[in-house]
Amino acid sequence: MNINKMKKTFYFSLLFFLGFQPLCGVSGTSETSDFYQKLVDCLTTNAKPPIPKDQATKIVYEPKNGNFMSILNAYVRNRRYNTTESPKPDVIVAPLEETQVPAIVTCALDAGVPIKVRSGGHDYEGLSYVAGSEYLVLDMFNLRSVEVDVGTQTAWVQTGATLGELYYRISEKSPTLGFPGGVCPTIGIGGHISGGGYGNMVRAYGLSVDHVVDARIVDVKGKVLDRKGMGEDLFWAIRGGGGASFGVILAYKIELVKVPEKVTHFAVEKTLEEHATNVMVEFQRAVETMDPNLFIRLIVQSTPPGEIQQKRNIKLTAMGLFLGDAAKLLPIMNKEMPVLGLNSSGCQEMTWIQSVLEWADYDHTTTKPEVLLGRVPDQVLFTKRKSDFVMTPIPREAIPPMWKKVIELGDIELKFNSFGGKLPEICSDEETPFPHRSGVLYLIQYAVSWKEEGSEGEMLFQQQARDMYKFMGPFVSSNPRRAYLNYRDVDLGTTEHGVHALSEGRLYGTKYFNKNYDKLARVKTTVDHRNFFRNAQSIPPLTQARPRNRKQADSS
Repeated sequence: MNINKMKKTFYFSLLFFLGFQPLCGVSGTSETSDFYQKLVDCLTTNAKPPIPKDQATKIVYEPKNGNFMSILNAYVRNRRYNTTESPKPDVIVAPLEETQVPAIVTCALDAGVPIKVRSGGHDYEGLSYVAGSEYLVLDMFNLRSVEVDVGTQTAWVQTGATLGELYYRISEKSPTLGFPGGVCPTIGIGGHISGGGYGNMVRAYGLSVDHVVDARIVDVKGKVLDRKGMGEDLFWAIRGGGGASFGVILAYKIELVKVPEKVTHFAVEKTLEEHATNVMVEFQRAVETMDPNLFIRLIVQSTPPGEIQQKRNIKLTAMGLFLGDAAKLLPIMNKEMPVLGLNSSGCQEMTWIQSVLEWADYDHTTTKPEVLLGRVPDQVLFTKRKSDFVMTPIPREAIPPMWKKVIELGDIELKFNSFGGKLPEICSDEETPFPHRSGVLYLIQYAVSWKEEGSEGEMLFQQQARDMYKFMGPFVSSNPRRAYLNYRDVDLGTTEHGVHALSEGRLYGTKYFNKNYDKLARVKTTVDHRNFFRNAQSIPPLTQARPRNRKQADSS
């Protein structure tokens, strides 16, 4: 991308953006220290049951604590929200035991300080750890146990665990059990499952939430509730409606799924000269008819000029996972996508846990599964993500202009993720808050990542995602134009939770949840009518009772 060429275009937008940047980072004020002391006092004296002081001081961190910034930064997965100007929490609390969480909730409520719950920190807009006013980050990274029961083919997994930890613990117990979650191993369980997480077994087994059979949650009153205690409406809401709106989810009980002893992985690259357009056409047709045990992701990006190729080109990579061996896969691919040219030499047979390594960009032949226990990504970049759901194939004549737009923008990457299969059969669009099942061909992620620091470059890179999103408008879902919650995007709208919160929430809520938004708002009203658990894109209650802030709490 030629940034200098684009400077003038975005000059006034940049000035507008800069004019609204926060003026400081960590507050470091006496008011913050006062809150820290009041929180510790509450946890050790007023909480029921109280937390011993020697434990409370080990789990509560204020900005002047030497470990505060290292703990905060450890789970920031988007550098856009890790600058000196980024707002910082007043306090971080990192509980060591589930039993400590009710006290944290009730003491924060009494103080009028809202809670941000962070499990893995992969919220693309930082809503689990960034806010514009006083707040507390409840960091779940210590609560990460995974208890696998092979006999019942279930597992209890705490929400501070990562997908990689879950997959590894399953593989320790059985080579023929798995879980249909995402492909990034450092993603936290809490955000992934509560947001309706999907992965490369979505066409065979549906979403992660389709396999949740119980949960433990701390409600706004500090009560620990299981499925029976919370009731079916709240249990419904935390399986795809975003848990941060309703309480602090401690753990999920999940059903594991059967996987064959051998699965097949492939990755085939094509350029424009190698019929990338025909591959796209075949992909769109194949997702409607191909075997449910087959998942395909197309990754599209532009490539820079080289010694042979004098201009930018398109590189299309078709990645696939088949729950079976290559002998069964190849006839399917020859029928559904013959232009891709997949043959036996392009197929790798492996165990399911080895396929997890491949999808996480590790070589399964040289990397042991223990790498999945690592919680730190190889690198953390500046990022912007957007999403779309496609209901009808993009016309063939529109595909070359789409390639042209990708080349023109330069840094944008598109991921086309196949849906369909058994996904709409496992649950209807109303059985969980996730409504993007029936009639959906595939999900698009628009991704831009960069290393360059500075607000000017940030505006220009983000604009690439917005321009691509605008270009794709005629070819994607409409009324509403749908979006995927776990690909968080504040461009869709936000709320400050004032008197118009319900209508403001509808702007993004109907895109994420379609008609399920109204039911989510009703559940929210029942379980948290004062809207204590909130962020810029949370579910607001039907009637707005403004939550207390710290000053109101101090005067009561």
